[in-house]
Amino acid sequence: MKKLYKVAVIAGDGIGPEVLREGIKVLHKAAEADGSFGFEFTHFPWGCEYYLKQGRMMAEDGLEQLKKFDAVYLGAAGYPGVPDHVSLWDLLLKIRKGFNQYINLRPIRLLEGAPCPLKGVAKEQIDMLVIRENSEGEYAGKGDWLYEGQPHEVVLQTGVFSRTGTERVIRYAFEEARKQGKSLTSISKGNAMNYSGVFWDQVFEEIAAEYPDVKTYSYLVDAAAMFFVKEPWRFEIVVTTNLFGDILTDLGAAIAGGMGLAAGANINPEREFPSMFEPIHGSAPDIAGKGIANPLAAIWSASQMLEFFGNKEWAERILEAIEEVMVEGSVLTPDMGGTSRTEDVGNAVADSIGNVKILNHAQ
Repeated sequence: MKKLYKVAVIAGDGIGPEVLREGIKVLHKAAEADGSFGFEFTHFPWGCEYYLKQGRMMAEDGLEQLKKFDAVYLGAAGYPGVPDHVSLWDLLLKIRKGFNQYINLRPIRLLEGAPCPLKGVAKEQIDMLVIRENSEGEYAGKGDWLYEGQPHEVVLQTGVFSRTGTERVIRYAFEEARKQGKSLTSISKGNAMNYSGVFWDQVFEEIAAEYPDVKTYSYLVDAAAMFFVKEPWRFEIVVTTNLFGDILTDLGAAIAGGMGLAAGANINPEREFPSMFEPIHGSAPDIAGKGIANPLAAIWSASQMLEFFGNKEWAERILEAIEEVMVEGSVLTPDMGGTSRTEDVGNAVADSIGNVKILNHAQ
């Protein structure tokens, strides 16, 4: 019997609707070519435009509406006129926290044909998976604002590092490193953050003792940022905190083709709630509506969705189709040196899928 995946689509703001349209196109193409699965997409009009009309980023019972889906496909959140902290906290973070999506997966992989600003670096030397804690840390939303507007005004931003939250992301990373047969690097700032950083390092060492087969490394975040650029081949599987993961993965995107190729997955490993997949380039309001946005990050995040559903071969096939389009080079958006439109790139990837051989990837 054909498996039907039910996906909630929140196209959001700016270029979100434009790039997600191409990701959906590619998912339909893969489903059509395979025949054993299909997609049912339900669209929700949430985002900044919705906020300006309704006073909220999503419906009051939005999480309840989303619970029935297998996954959420998110375009972008943020647009001039709506404060960034409102668009972030009332949509993206609300879903991440409400659905306990405590694992954030961001692949930093230099695909064939992707531009790289680093000289003399082979594509095989940039191939890492950053596993970012996605539910607490500096983004827990805890703190205080005292004496607002007065000369002695004080702002407190409290990072939250629970043993449960820290252990589960580090253990997930060890399991992934063991499964892939790769090394695991922890990134923190234990020398200066004398509570949270030291605690993170301690938990990492404790769990490492349970995985003697996994080779481990630990870096301070400033040194890690340097080595991301100078020696990216040092990193295979990386586990880090919410804030450091957010910053480092944008740096990673810069060395692996740019933000137009940056994809992310917000995972609830227990599958009690839907997981969410998104390009991480933001809403780019300056080019919204011009039809020139790069859809490849949205297509890559669609590939992540397929892998989460257990279709690893199709996930890799989509990446191979992206590579084929970039190597051929005639259908690319302006950010990659081309003159093509968003839908042309999406069409090229979709057309390429039927021409890319499925490899026997390990499951």
